[in-house]
Amino acid sequence: MRKCIRCQTDMTENCSIKIGGAGFGIVMATNEKRLFVNRIGKLNVAICPSCSEVSINGRIS
Repeated sequence: MRKCIRCQTDMTENCSIKIGGAGFGIVMATNEKRLFVNRIGKLNVAICPSCSEVSINGRIS
């Protein structure tokens, strides 16, 4: 079970994030360069039920 980095509560795992109204996926980037070349379709995340911290789980595809 993943613990929240902010409040140490057990996080709810295997959740997903959906972007309403956009079909472009998500691109993770810094101001200088893109971190991942391809867009990310579906993210597998953990969400803290206490403080709402969201953490990306495992591998990004």
